[in-house]
Amino acid sequence: MIHSDLPRTLGALRASRFSERLHPDRTLKEELRTNLICKLDRGENLFPGVLGYEDTVVPQVVNAILSRHNFILLGLRGQAKTRIARLLTGLLDPQMAYIAGCEIRDHPLRPICRQCRDKVAALGDETPIAWISADDRYIEKLATPDVTIADMIGDIDPIKAARTAQDISSELTIHYGLVPRANRGLFIINELPDLAGKVQVGLFNIMQEGDVQIKGYPVRLPLDVALIFTANPEDYTARGKIITPLKDRIGSEIRTHYPLTVEHGMAITRQEAWTRRRSPIELEVPPYIHEVVEQVAFLAREDKRVDKRSGVSQRLPITVLENVVSNAERRALKTKEQTAVPRILDLYAALPSITGKLELEYEGELKGGDAVARELIRSAVGKVFSSYFENVNLRQIVQWFELGGSLRLDEEMSTEHMLRDLCRIQELLQYTKKLGLSESESDAMRASAAEFILEGLYAHKRISRNEELAFVAGERSSRDERLRDDRDDLGRRGYDPRRGGPGGGRRNLN
Repeated sequence: MIHSDLPRTLGALRASRFSERLHPDRTLKEELRTNLICKLDRGENLFPGVLGYEDTVVPQVVNAILSRHNFILLGLRGQAKTRIARLLTGLLDPQMAYIAGCEIRDHPLRPICRQCRDKVAALGDETPIAWISADDRYIEKLATPDVTIADMIGDIDPIKAARTAQDISSELTIHYGLVPRANRGLFIINELPDLAGKVQVGLFNIMQEGDVQIKGYPVRLPLDVALIFTANPEDYTARGKIITPLKDRIGSEIRTHYPLTVEHGMAITRQEAWTRRRSPIELEVPPYIHEVVEQVAFLAREDKRVDKRSGVSQRLPITVLENVVSNAERRALKTKEQTAVPRILDLYAALPSITGKLELEYEGELKGGDAVARELIRSAVGKVFSSYFENVNLRQIVQWFELGGSLRLDEEMSTEHMLRDLCRIQELLQYTKKLGLSESESDAMRASAAEFILEGLYAHKRISRNEELAFVAGERSSRDERLRDDRDDLGRRGYDPRRGGPGGGRRNLN
């Protein structure tokens, strides 16, 4: 926010408290460095909202700024590269003075454009001063092959030359591009290798020497700008589309990464997903749903059917969780319930938010995006299920299906209807306590937890689903299932089949 009591002339600016900031030797990178040192001294969070980079990426960014480097953030999609760049405005002064009317926001004591030099020479201390906020000193450009030197650096404007009666080779006839207009600010170029080679040449020339040639006329532009780039590591190589002289002039190369742990991923997803929304329905997301959603992303990044060069964006679990919550909300609105609790079935309903974010290899394309996504969900449920029920004997639930029981659950089924069907399965609802549920939990939460247990058994092939999407007995025979569970029971009681049981004899397990 720009205050109205700020100095408005060059003379008043020199006599104000802002005069120290206007020292000609205090460049933009020195400004970033000074403010960074102050924040480090106060122990402030430099990049609020960026999680999981505290010990990896953030220290490297800090080193680059302290070294006054232009730097590049290399990483796959969805790794917070642009967010980090945008948060760098927090290291700028809250307000910055410049010569009023200047297109490139010239320094009042160190003007570089011809028009401002002439204005200061003519008006002296009466030169008008304007102010700009830190956020307005940020310019971002997505690099595309059609971007030209005129877009980035500038071009001669014949109309301006005609109006001012200037020679067309005069500096006063230039229409400035994005980089000069970012003078004394941050200029971010996303997907740097997508710039044409001649534009990259113009960039490194202005970075190193501060001069360019516009339509054959050399123009000296010693710009004061910090350049931050982003790129995919696959493109930022000698065989990619980056020219070596530009790569050589970028001070620091910083690698970003996906969350290293599921806990970090869940924290990011909780922070970014739009789940705290205004709704007539009370929304509650169980912890195991958060874990399954995050595991889908982690398993997809390891799956050989998913293209590793493209990566699996952190936006995948964020949008999946939003879709899962929305499906639960839609069901509650339809069934006139007051509470909406997502179920694993809602995760299958969120397939559109998964398939659109997976770049598949040939094997995955043959199988189909929907099929790959369903297998990822099943694997994720199985992994999370194991963390809760690794040493829990669920034989009685499996036995209910083996004795002929079947259960069909629908994503639009009301909580009351679902609980009535689930109660038919012996002891199923008792096992929901293993998921942290208490006796006072809502019926919607209990139904979701019981359904998760059945999905976990299905993921581990203890039970199956038929073509009507009903849970039925698994593929293994009832006899084999009983044998395995009986052996598990005996093993827990200390029975060793090589020595006989506690009574000295052997039990006939057949």
